[in-house]
Amino acid sequence: MHLIAIDDDFDAWRAAALDALAQGLAPESVDWRTSQVEPALFDEAAPSAKVAEAPQIRVSRELASLLKDAAHFRDARRWSFLYRVLWRWSRGDRAVASPADEDGARLYKMAKAVRRAQHDMIAYVRFRQRDASLGAPEYVAWYEPDHDVLAWGAEHFAARMGRSTWLIATPDGAAMFDGARLKLERRRALASEHAVDTPDAAEALWMTYYRSIFNPARLNESALEQHMPVRFWKGLPEGALIPKLVSDARGGARRVAQAKSVGALGGKAVQVEADEAQPERDAPTSLDTCRRCDLWRNATQAVRGAGPADARIMLLGEQPGDQEDLKGEPFVGPAGQLLDDAMRQAGVPREQVYLTNAVKHFKWEPRGKRRLHKTPAQQEVEACSYWLEQELHDIGARVIVTLGATALAALFGRRATLSAHVGRVVPYRDKLVVATYHPSYALRQNDEAARDRTVAAIVEALEKARELIGK
Repeated sequence: MHLIAIDDDFDAWRAAALDALAQGLAPESVDWRTSQVEPALFDEAAPSAKVAEAPQIRVSRELASLLKDAAHFRDARRWSFLYRVLWRWSRGDRAVASPADEDGARLYKMAKAVRRAQHDMIAYVRFRQRDASLGAPEYVAWYEPDHDVLAWGAEHFAARMGRSTWLIATPDGAAMFDGARLKLERRRALASEHAVDTPDAAEALWMTYYRSIFNPARLNESALEQHMPVRFWKGLPEGALIPKLVSDARGGARRVAQAKSVGALGGKAVQVEADEAQPERDAPTSLDTCRRCDLWRNATQAVRGAGPADARIMLLGEQPGDQEDLKGEPFVGPAGQLLDDAMRQAGVPREQVYLTNAVKHFKWEPRGKRRLHKTPAQQEVEACSYWLEQELHDIGARVIVTLGATALAALFGRRATLSAHVGRVVPYRDKLVVATYHPSYALRQNDEAARDRTVAAIVEALEKARELIGK
């Protein structure tokens, strides 16, 4: 067994590996050991000894990158494994560079983990500014990387922080930049993260900003922990805030585009005042605490109608969309903008009509980070008819313009088809109904001509409604 002792870095291993290959040493006959010289803190390290006339081995650019990255993977056996990969390649075994090969798969996995650790270091290192009277360094940070990426991360920050002086301390070493030169210490330089726990006046501003942009209505805990792993929270100033913000969001205690009484996302319990509780499904209640169907569970808030009580025209849509759900107002998203244009063309001022929806909560399904509209079921439309009946009673509209099939079915039942009613004037109790397409249907048209025809039909319906009220 041949014992090879090297400094714990890629260049030292590379030189020793080339020498071992020149001697024809098989991987199983080599015992790799690391020996770290311990100079005084931030002293210049002595250069590693180079093997004279080491053989040159040509490897692919991809394999060279994989070897260099995998060398930073924390594993005591990584040098022997990398030598086995290089040995196989030098013997013409190109499969070792393939992820389908057992060694290749391990190599790719190691390199991927290191690259992830490099990304994390950029994302989660937080510098704190020290009191100027203390001298250099101006900024300090404590960080616990998953792999040996301190040198890589230090070069990144040295290139981006100008002439500022800084120190990054880790459990296994430290990096210091004096404004001109970068120095690395491979020993544990500081006892713990508390050694760099220094006050920073700017953090108070950052914490205030973080609180203000945290939106409980958009909280996705699994995505949060995936993109900001919990293990990094203790090194982030905002990390101390996150548990309470998440807890508040679960209980619906904060209102950032979220109704106070709505917080049952993903089946979580909602706390409701005793006098607002709804013991019976059909008992009268306020719209904000409506539980007649299950759509309230994943909606931000109920979206009530808007407009003057003496409006003579009511526009009845299907349900709130994503932007309406967040803002709490009907027709404020893209479909609402198209509807505004149609009303201007028809000479029907928005401020003189009452706008509402057959269903008051947003029904959606996740698609990546987006919330996509999902058509309400008939039982959900029927459950929400209680609120529509109140609006029909309270709003003295003479004409109702139904936008889309769901709105039409909310008045005439599921058997009423939009194709049979578009453009017609149909009596409904003491009112008249004009049916047309929903603005979102026009937005979904890929053909520009078809879209123009749909918009023209909406404008025509609005013009007819204006004629029916005598304007």
